[in-house]
Amino acid sequence: MLSARALFREIVDHDGSFQLFCSIAAGGESQGGWENARIAALVPDSMRDLAPKITRHGADEDKHGRIFNALLRKRGLAPVPVPPETDYTMLLERRGIGLSHEKLRGGRTLSEEDVVVYLAHSRVTEQRASEQMLMLLRHFGDHPDLGRAVRMISADEDNHLAYCHEELLRLAGAGHARTIHRVLRESALAEIAVYRDVSLAVMARMGRLLDWPAPKAAALAAGIRGAYAYERFGGWHRMVSLRPPEHRDALGGAATAAPEFA
Repeated sequence: MLSARALFREIVDHDGSFQLFCSIAAGGESQGGWENARIAALVPDSMRDLAPKITRHGADEDKHGRIFNALLRKRGLAPVPVPPETDYTMLLERRGIGLSHEKLRGGRTLSEEDVVVYLAHSRVTEQRASEQMLMLLRHFGDHPDLGRAVRMISADEDNHLAYCHEELLRLAGAGHARTIHRVLRESALAEIAVYRDVSLAVMARMGRLLDWPAPKAAALAAGIRGAYAYERFGGWHRMVSLRPPEHRDALGGAATAAPEFA
């Protein structure tokens, strides 16, 4: 029987699959760092109080990218190009989810609705990130190098999710509830489809690197499609609810430093 723990251990123990895993993760985190930095620079005057938190969010994401690259260096590996079909962030953008890179590259100040869209999109993607890191924490929390990285990143992702909940609830009370509800729903339904497609693409690549037999690859693909069916049937609702977080002002301080991997 396939288990998530055995699958992830197989990926981490093989240089080629570990190289691909860390490269994809580092690329996505670095993109998130750049996006948040640009949003912080372009927020409207009416929302300038959010800029330090958005900056902290971006600094955390950039730090995560550095952590994954450091894990590669520790193994004597270099990053590899991210295959387009595994680029979660760009695939979401192509579906019109979040703020486009074209808009962020410009110098025009964002509107309040743009910031609401960013936060609602982040609430959905941070849900996924938080859940993924919790899963990795269960399987690798005791790993000598990966464990430290996963613990730090998991705590950061939980803070990012708490921040999104808190700010969206505040903005809903300030008159943005209809936009928030619409964008959360659109983002969640797009995200679960993109996550399915990216998961299938990543597992196909891993299967070739690890020479998985056809039945194993087929079983993993069926599991991914089954998880999507559950999410499409109703699981996506967990991504659109809003509740006051236990940890208030989760991004109110400075970003923590990345650990060193000697």
